[in-house]
Amino acid sequence: MRTGSEPATARSALRMRFWLSLWGVLWAAFGATVFSLVERPGWAAACAVLFVVAAVDLVVVTRHLRQGPHWQPGRDIPPYEPDHGGRGRRPGTGPGPRP
Repeated sequence: MRTGSEPATARSALRMRFWLSLWGVLWAAFGATVFSLVERPGWAAACAVLFVVAAVDLVVVTRHLRQGPHWQPGRDIPPYEPDHGGRGRRPGTGPGPRP
């Protein structure tokens, strides 16, 4: 919901999240490989699970980056009225003719 208090130059953290998940994929793959070679199956399995989680995150972030920027209302669009707890306006309180 747009409140009107968003910064005009807000930026997404997707690129940072991309690099962090790539870093996680690389280290988890390295850890799973090393722990498999030194016959530590528990640690190898933990690194393999971490690898899968980081790889899924990497795919999601890449998909979001490829979608490109989404439309955001400009400065000429006034902010939306805040949500009043899911209840609609009371009759006679909004703009327009009164009964």
